[in-house]
Amino acid sequence: MAQRTARSRRLAGVRAVLARQSGPDAAFGRRLVLAVAATAAIAVPFALALVLVESRWPPLYRLDRAAAEQLHRRALEDPARVRVLQFFTDVAWDPVTMRLLVAVLVVWLLTRRAWRLAAWATVTATAGALIGFLVKQAVERARPHLPEPVAHAPGFSFPSGHAMAATTSCAVLLLVLLPLVPRAWRPLPWALAATAVLGVGYTRVALGVHWVSDVVGGWLLGIAVVTATTLVFEAWRADTGRPRAAVVSDGLEPEISSGADPEGAADPPAGHR
Repeated sequence: MAQRTARSRRLAGVRAVLARQSGPDAAFGRRLVLAVAATAAIAVPFALALVLVESRWPPLYRLDRAAAEQLHRRALEDPARVRVLQFFTDVAWDPVTMRLLVAVLVVWLLTRRAWRLAAWATVTATAGALIGFLVKQAVERARPHLPEPVAHAPGFSFPSGHAMAATTSCAVLLLVLLPLVPRAWRPLPWALAATAVLGVGYTRVALGVHWVSDVVGGWLLGIAVVTATTLVFEAWRADTGRPRAAVVSDGLEPEISSGADPEGAADPPAGHR
């Protein structure tokens, strides 16, 4: 009888430990870390682009060269246009500018006590920057070498850090702030985000500091990072009983627009009230 009681106590202790380690907060943290580590592995389109770049696939090589040379000729013919492109790429859509916007957003989320949404935004932006840097060092692709260059950039070429930063930053801003935008006005932030992402890609190629495939690689890798961390966030919502957003235009946490506590517990199902 005493042995049975001791065994029951040990089992109860094990269950208690497992319960503490398997709550929604712990599951959210574990999934977030695992998603960041697995981002490169799940980025199949990016992996394909990387293989094509590394193998110097002739059609891709010809596309890169033709686009670079044509846009370079246009840049040499119009110095005023070059100055406009440099303003957008070095100021408006620079990675520092984009990440500062995300940092301001995180501070605002912290003032709203939206801890997990702030963590998601921080991890997404940080993971994007770190993974992009590591891939650049691994690939070591040289930037375009053009006669009479109109711009210069340090470091390696693939993937484009500007394109990746714009993709991850705009996605974070959209997925957090969309619930605060009236539905009739939501095409506007989508249009602004698309302009930034596509525009920065164009400026990098037009200024001769990136190949077209560098920009596409940056877009694909940025999308992979955002997808991975977003899936983790939605899994946390499911663990806490919150429904997933019906469509992406509702943002990651639609409740933030109501002014309610974003960390508050979800209403229990009808059968458990």
